[in-house]
Amino acid sequence: MRAKPWIHHYDKGVPHTLHPYPEETLVDVVRRSAEEQPQHSAMYFKGVSLSYRELDRQSDAVAGALLSLGLGIGDRVALIMPNSPQMIICELGIWKAGAIVVPMNPLYTVPELEHALNECGAETVIVLTPFYEKIKRVQTVSRLKRVIATAIKEYLSPLNNILFTLLKEKKDGHQVKLHAGDHWLSALLAAQAGVKFLPVPIRHDDPAIFLFSGGTTGNPKCVVISHQGLVMTGMQIASWFSVILEKGKDVILLNMPLFHVYAQVGIMTAALIERYPLGLVPNPRDLDDLLHTIKTLKPAVLPGVPTLFTALINHPRVKRDTSILKSLKLSVSGAAPLMLETKRRFEELTGGRIIDAYSLTESALASVFTPILGTYKHGSVGIPVPDVEVRIVDAETGLDDLHDQEVGEIIMRAPQIMKGYWQNPTETALVLRDGWLYTGDLGYLDEDGYLFIVDRKKDVIKPGGFQVWPRDVEEAIAAHPAVLEVGVAGVPDSYQGEAVKAWVVLRPGHQLTVDELREHCRQYLAAYKVPKLMEFTTALPKSTIGKVLRRKLVEAHCAEAAAQ
Repeated sequence: MRAKPWIHHYDKGVPHTLHPYPEETLVDVVRRSAEEQPQHSAMYFKGVSLSYRELDRQSDAVAGALLSLGLGIGDRVALIMPNSPQMIICELGIWKAGAIVVPMNPLYTVPELEHALNECGAETVIVLTPFYEKIKRVQTVSRLKRVIATAIKEYLSPLNNILFTLLKEKKDGHQVKLHAGDHWLSALLAAQAGVKFLPVPIRHDDPAIFLFSGGTTGNPKCVVISHQGLVMTGMQIASWFSVILEKGKDVILLNMPLFHVYAQVGIMTAALIERYPLGLVPNPRDLDDLLHTIKTLKPAVLPGVPTLFTALINHPRVKRDTSILKSLKLSVSGAAPLMLETKRRFEELTGGRIIDAYSLTESALASVFTPILGTYKHGSVGIPVPDVEVRIVDAETGLDDLHDQEVGEIIMRAPQIMKGYWQNPTETALVLRDGWLYTGDLGYLDEDGYLFIVDRKKDVIKPGGFQVWPRDVEEAIAAHPAVLEVGVAGVPDSYQGEAVKAWVVLRPGHQLTVDELREHCRQYLAAYKVPKLMEFTTALPKSTIGKVLRRKLVEAHCAEAAAQ
């Protein structure tokens, strides 16, 4: 196995290893903060600050309430809510009760919720009121026994609570009447007042959280991550951020959804480890609210995806007042390729740095990051953080290590990678082999250990037998000044077998023809990579974290072709 050339490119102050890792949990981390700095702000939400003392106390109450309802050690508890104080308080409470957290996308449809709940076997759910009736519809076809509801206004300031009750609660679907046998979280917590909580013993290697991932087949499965795995990831990311942030003071925005590994295992854990206050943003797509939060809290860190940074660059409010984003020292881009032009413009706008990142749910966010202050290589997602190893192996056999610059499958090893897929040894064995995680992604390492992502194995387009990676084509198209966003995928073609197609969103006020864009592509791409088909559209389908959904683009194309 090759050496680790990447450690020579770490920013000054980033350790080469963090071993030995403490055998502890995030419950231990928060309890220690509550003892050492009880008044220190753990999070901000809509004008309210919650201290570590309150976070520890209220999560104790959640644990006591769950135990009083009959929750058992190792039980799974589903959380269906956006980023909010309740989400984090309940997570800690679930862990303190010895149970496992299962965050779910609150925008799931009833069939999606049914599958997710049955996959994890949750018998208890804590849900924000707008999603309560949806949970009741799925309860009859799942194992759910306990439904606990909470209202967002419970953690608003007194003035905002009154305004919310008058103007939004009923109109936006937050006002509900509970069915018989269900519980209000606020009432359960009130009943714990004055009750001394007796901690349930939890071990550092116990399962802490289930996160959903498509794995190799695309069917959602529960990725099992341990308590210590969360701590390890938080320590690794915090060590990377330490070269530019002031520990315990700089605010980190928690705008990416907590049901996703990005926010849950990466951002939240790093903040708790180093006591960076978290600024909670419930809806990352509400750019006006996001900008208001940035202007109010003046955060130092903004996590996001490329589409978010593009949207902020082009937001009218930012164009009127560029100072809004000047507090940002560091922005982190993940989940999709960061275009060079986006990086250049956003750094120019903020005066801070934006780094690329690569990881997976299955790796528990064992990450590859661009150095913050050191060498940036265009097209690379960076280098492995402390105690993360990356190799490139033959994509067909998964065995032979490849040389620098040779494209193969990316495999990773780190102490925190998942324990496996819940009750799914077959799928687990496909991706975990001899301690290495087979990512299903194609890429290469250069001589310095910088990782370059080529694409997902299953996303490779093969027109006429050639291999085309969508990212190469997207990069070329995105370089045109009239292009705002682009998605590229392979579609069925009677002549080539598969054709390269591009879906393009233009910047407001710009015009472009297919012939002009194709001529632009020929300057950057071999002839077989130039899209055979191009479609201008007003928007691209995206996931809840802003990642372009190539699959949806292909499905729409095929449906339209079938209708003709």
